[in-house]
Amino acid sequence: MEKKILFPQIGGFVHGGDYNPEQWLDRPDILEQDVELMKKAGINSASVGIFSWSVLEPQEGRYDFDWLAQIIDRLYENGIYTVLATPSGARPAWLDAKYPEAMRVNQMGMREHHGGRHNHCMSSPVYREKVALIDRKLAERFGSHPGVIMYHISNEFSGECYCDHCITKFRKYLREKYDNDIEKLNRAWWTFFWSHRYNDFDQIEPPFVHGETSVMGLNLEWKRFTTWNTNDFMKAEADVLHSVTPHIPVTANLMRMFGGLDYRKMAPHMDVVSWDNYPPFHNDWETLEDTAFETAFQHALMRSLKRGVPFMMMESAPGLVNWQNVNKVKRPGIHRLACLQAVACGSDSVQYFQWRKGRGSYEQFHGAVVDHIGTDDTRIFREVAEVGELLRQIAPAAGTLVKTRAAMLFDWDNRWAIEDMQGLGRNTKKYEQTCIGIWKEFFRLGVDMDIVGSDEDLDCYDLVVAPMLYMLQPGTAQNLKAFVERGGQLLATYLCGYVDSEQLCYLGGFPGDGLKDLFGIVSEEIDSLYPTDRNGIALTEEALGRAAAPAQAGETPSRNGRTPRPRLRRTASRAAPHPQKKAEPAGRRHLRKKAEPTGQRHLRKAGPKPKGTGKYLTTRKSCGCRMPACSAPTPMTSTGAAPP
Repeated sequence: MEKKILFPQIGGFVHGGDYNPEQWLDRPDILEQDVELMKKAGINSASVGIFSWSVLEPQEGRYDFDWLAQIIDRLYENGIYTVLATPSGARPAWLDAKYPEAMRVNQMGMREHHGGRHNHCMSSPVYREKVALIDRKLAERFGSHPGVIMYHISNEFSGECYCDHCITKFRKYLREKYDNDIEKLNRAWWTFFWSHRYNDFDQIEPPFVHGETSVMGLNLEWKRFTTWNTNDFMKAEADVLHSVTPHIPVTANLMRMFGGLDYRKMAPHMDVVSWDNYPPFHNDWETLEDTAFETAFQHALMRSLKRGVPFMMMESAPGLVNWQNVNKVKRPGIHRLACLQAVACGSDSVQYFQWRKGRGSYEQFHGAVVDHIGTDDTRIFREVAEVGELLRQIAPAAGTLVKTRAAMLFDWDNRWAIEDMQGLGRNTKKYEQTCIGIWKEFFRLGVDMDIVGSDEDLDCYDLVVAPMLYMLQPGTAQNLKAFVERGGQLLATYLCGYVDSEQLCYLGGFPGDGLKDLFGIVSEEIDSLYPTDRNGIALTEEALGRAAAPAQAGETPSRNGRTPRPRLRRTASRAAPHPQKKAEPAGRRHLRKKAEPTGQRHLRKAGPKPKGTGKYLTTRKSCGCRMPACSAPTPMTSTGAAPP
């Protein structure tokens, strides 16, 4: 079994979490007790310094690292390793007071005030300078310490800034992308519509809420730029750390299927991918099983961002969170299941936020291993200790890699383009839910899938699913053709191949860029459903019998010499939901279908036959009934070389 050991000094799985000793520097008794309780819980790692900037540098240029040195020493002496964070996720008040440019400008064009976190301008030269200074000093002071095993860069990157620095940087980004040719940009963005043509890059502004938001190319490039700029900021921090201590890996904690940043662009610049896992357990809109399935999907997404290296579950709540609409406590046994699920999906760590509950401020009631009571005699503590023992028992499994033979295509560009497209049902496109729903159905059948980009190498997979592949990146169509030609099975859904990477529609029929030849179909129409619409397919027994029986004497064959296939009769109506289930009509099997979760009804027309030796499949959504044939996405065509 292939392995990639992240931390050989630990000798197994990382078990730990966020530790905030700076909140307790006036209570040395509590700091001593923390270490003893960590050992009882089987904790072997602590993430420190994440929000410590105001204590590490209480005044500009005056650094105080001695307290942190004592903490790291004490942890290491007791067999507990340190994940050392850079403190750029939250700024001290003195910095904002002296350098207001470090604070973001919002989408209304207004400068934010000091407060909160994650609200810094990533283009600000002075902020980058201050971050680089403290990062370097931390690396120089602690990089050679045997207890420091990883750097944790900032915290949960997110957000946009519309300040002058960011606007200038955005225009430079566009000049480089479009070869300093404004007409090339105009053609790509189709700015002749509504007379929105630009004469110069300096005329371009980001999509302010009261400004230009009707140019799809502008909206998409702003999102791409935000990822690029955030990635540039993260790389700048990593470069400083690596310049001092190249042997220590870096990570940045991501946030599930976050919509604000393209994590696939950021992952190559991390040594290890990590993420914060906070499922809404015990909610009132889905079963616990469904919550677990969706969590498995999120794990698979993180695992797939950096294949060949285990990922880390950097944060999770041992009991409850404090920021959901309803903050439910994990029921007995759920913590154990959630932690083992993470490991089974490929995580080499089980880590928490937070180790000890604070006495005040925003997260004082966020779940922790040690509650305000301050003892080990709580259910949560006992369950964490149980997990620590389980991880010790399965330590030989650390470093093993999850290998799958199936993959789902998911692109952040595609997600943003679908969200911004002005068509179909505005609130019922639901790209993310469609991906998760299809992934769940395969998972229920025991098929695990990686979640990869449409331009990634697909050679290691036998099956690829492409839900709502509305946008095709350069080379995507060729990538899919090559996959099918070598014998791979490709499944696609409605809304496939409509626009290119600039969001310009393909001409000549959908799916574009040659995919209509690959699938052998042309999408002639696509419709949207109201919530009360119903759509279904009726199969008569006579038609089913004709499909199975050989041609009878005197029966007219089709022009290709084959017996005509049974015809499907599409039924559609505008009616209120059925008050109750009625008996099926005699002599007919009726596959009833709920309103599509995506609100789309896709009508296809047969096109030219595809070529090659692989399998060509296209799917419709499950009809929503409990019949086995309809409990998962089902193929409409599936043949060896080409559909007849």
